[in-house]
Amino acid sequence: MLVKISSLATTFLAPIICASTMLAAPEKMTLWTERAPIGDGQFDTELPTITVYKPPAGIATGTAMVICPGGGYGGLVTGGEGHGIAKWLGEHGIAGIVLEYRLPKGRPFVPLLDAQRAIRTTRAHAKEWGINPAHIGIIGFSAGGHLASTAATHFDEGTAEAPDPVERLSCRPDFAILVYPVVTLVGPAAHVGSKNNLLGKSPTPEMEILFSNEKQVTSKTPPMFLAHAVDDRLVPLENSKTLFEALKANKVPAELLELPTGGHGLNGYKGPSWDAWQTKSLEWLIAQKLLTPLK
Repeated sequence: MLVKISSLATTFLAPIICASTMLAAPEKMTLWTERAPIGDGQFDTELPTITVYKPPAGIATGTAMVICPGGGYGGLVTGGEGHGIAKWLGEHGIAGIVLEYRLPKGRPFVPLLDAQRAIRTTRAHAKEWGINPAHIGIIGFSAGGHLASTAATHFDEGTAEAPDPVERLSCRPDFAILVYPVVTLVGPAAHVGSKNNLLGKSPTPEMEILFSNEKQVTSKTPPMFLAHAVDDRLVPLENSKTLFEALKANKVPAELLELPTGGHGLNGYKGPSWDAWQTKSLEWLIAQKLLTPLK
């Protein structure tokens, strides 16, 4: 479904779920204990982390999201696109898992490996953290939206014989929410900075296609909600549109919310367009039966 917010005068719905109780103190942990893979049997001593924000037990819905901050794959915007999102999710009964993924520096599989591990780790701790293992999604912003869409189009069901029990679990997210995402790495809509940081300055055409996620959608891709401002000059709306069309072509449940203004970053994470995607994404999750409204 394509939804357009045609005017800033539109009345935005109030939050669907409200919480008056305080969130528990977040817990930070590394995704691996000693070394992290970079692909091709190579390893790295830099360890990515997740910070777990669990909602109060009285309002917890059992839904969780791994949060991928943006930053053009050259940094991490962990405030407004990370911890701030986790707190907002917690107020709506959703566990927020802030992923501080490793920067690729031309090693294209590194962020994806971290996102996949974060999803597997959340499933491994689902009972302990009060999470439904079938309601674990991923949400990303800008380049973090590229990472989230990569995780939603490149996944496996785990390795049954793996000695590490976490690696035996699926890394497929049950849904994805993408906000002003980088999606394509080919053509004029590609964000050059993110592309260069991820793939290096001389990538092969095969790698460009592999990480252009509108070209990787299948019928097994999880449902997606996308939000993008029509006046985004840094990462054009075409990124979300092409992915949305691919999802429709493969009969994957999807919604694209076109916002009239806000540019990239939606006016610094505030205002009507920012409020609109938050409200609409929660409504979408409820419609998909991935979130149960609280009474």
